Amino acid sequence: MGAPVADAGRPAFLLVTNARAGSAQRDTIVAVKSVLRSAADVDEAVCGDADDVGRILAQAGGRTPVIAGGDGSLHVTVNALLESGLLEWETPLGLVPMGTGNDFARCLGIPLDPVQAAAALLRAVRDGSSRRLDLVTADDGSAVVNAAHAGVGADAAKAAGGLKPALGPAAYPVGAVVAGVRSTGWKLRVEVDGQVVADDDALLVGVANGTSIGGGTLLAPDADPGDGLLDVVVATSTGPLERMGFALDVRRGEHAERDDVVTARGRSVTVSGEEFGVNEDGEVLGPLTSRTWTMSPGAWSVWAPTPA
Repeated sequence: MGAPVADAGRPAFLLVTNARAGSAQRDTIVAVKSVLRSAADVDEAVCGDADDVGRILAQAGGRTPVIAGGDGSLHVTVNALLESGLLEWETPLGLVPMGTGNDFARCLGIPLDPVQAAAALLRAVRDGSSRRLDLVTADDGSAVVNAAHAGVGADAAKAAGGLKPALGPAAYPVGAVVAGVRSTGWKLRVEVDGQVVADDDALLVGVANGTSIGGGTLLAPDADPGDGLLDVVVATSTGPLERMGFALDVRRGEHAERDDVVTARGRSVTVSGEEFGVNEDGEVLGPLTSRTWTMSPGAWSVWAPTPA
């Protein structure tokens, strides 16, 4: 893969798009292709499901995959590449954010406007500006690109799922409010690098590679997806007023100062206890009684602006 030179010194891209894209998104995809084709050879591959992604990427033929989608699409792509042994940090991926939240693009400083992101991708390839990134691996072998969160985050994702068609990005905060009202917490034990950092009723346990979740909620404002460490947030805000206060503070990224929030950093995180749900890059799993995430430093790379 990578960004091989095609005819007349042009890079070659494989633009991976979603078969479920509506008419407005199709118009945007046409505009993105127009921008990319101004300086690159571009083929489009339309994916209907995760199996399509794996098959298409296996036949990329040396073209650089460019994912036109959100965190969920990136999650599926990275997992397909990991499973096939094609995920290498020397061969950066491209990302054109077209999802609902686009949190990993936010973290990387990629423009959220798809056409602007396409132009930024061309500049990054021209300038050789790629970022070597860490990857989170769960104990079942699957990869997490941006963040995993257990507890109320999984409930919020379920609540937001049915609201996305009508509310778009607003579905996340609305879903979080619904989940926050209903959730009273879970008895969870959290270990970071083998050390217990929490063992109590918890509202949320966040394990972050990127900075935000849910379309801009700053779960781990200081997270760096290239520093080799997981940022861990444990909120024991289980009372009604505490839940409301935490929801307001986490939206602004000010929750770390709360007395009912514990933060830590490490290479491995295990959450165990009574049955809980997990949200990994928007994919909801569970119920589980234990889940471990481990950091794999510098496992892959993306064409993106170099951080200041």
